[in-house]
Amino acid sequence: MTEMGDGPHLGEDQADAKSIPAFKGKSLPASKSMDSGILPDYSYRMDYPEMGECVIINNKNFQPHTRMSSRSGTDADAASVREVFMNLGYKIKINNDLSCGNIFKLLKKVSEEDHSKRSSFVCVLLSHGDEGLIYGTDGPLELKALTSLFRGDRCRSLAGKPKLFFIQACRGTELDAGIETDSGSEETMCQKIPVEADFLYAYSTAPGYYSWRNSVQGSWFIQSLCEMLQKHAGKLELMQILTRVNRKVAEYESCSTQQDFNAKKQIPCIVSMLTKEFYFPS
Repeated sequence: MTEMGDGPHLGEDQADAKSIPAFKGKSLPASKSMDSGILPDYSYRMDYPEMGECVIINNKNFQPHTRMSSRSGTDADAASVREVFMNLGYKIKINNDLSCGNIFKLLKKVSEEDHSKRSSFVCVLLSHGDEGLIYGTDGPLELKALTSLFRGDRCRSLAGKPKLFFIQACRGTELDAGIETDSGSEETMCQKIPVEADFLYAYSTAPGYYSWRNSVQGSWFIQSLCEMLQKHAGKLELMQILTRVNRKVAEYESCSTQQDFNAKKQIPCIVSMLTKEFYFPS
């Protein structure tokens, strides 16, 4: 039997939490989703004077105490990213072998710039990692500490604009052995938007898994990303492009002299809080 309700715009909104301190013993305020003032446009405005900045952090060598191996092949990734995003009109800032403190300092400085004449922001992180962490040359750093610098309430000149993070790093130590299958507008100042809106995080691998990198040609994810951007930017919407990246990476299989690491697979993970479609200008 179908449940009948008052509809999505009636009644009160409640959070799926055990308790909300500010509202103990009180009703939560009713939503105003029908008159939020958000404009009904479906794609991001990309006709600002500048496309924006693309910050590349390329960590190859790590301090001995971290016991992290050198990331051979990462320079090929950095070069490919630099070329692709430069051709897309971005101003490139490439930084090699940064400590945690210097990564934070760099991105904090960028977040404090005036982005009002820029359409978007791109950050590419190439390093070792773990779930929720990216490694500086001297140890781990929480990704959230970096991405939160660009929240709408902290970087107001990027509020309502797309902020794209591409992260080539491991997210754990699980290995994917694979499985055989049988299938062959103008923004207005009166809008109120969530502070976490308009972010996209494209991770090289699913949570908990290793991320693969060829010691000469570069990583599966970054090389596939650059190839698909070269082929489809200006033609396909970003999520369509990233779906093709997923497909391309899924075709790879690891080749290693260590049996436990041989013939393994990988699938990227896209986490989108974008509120509109993203098209690179053609």
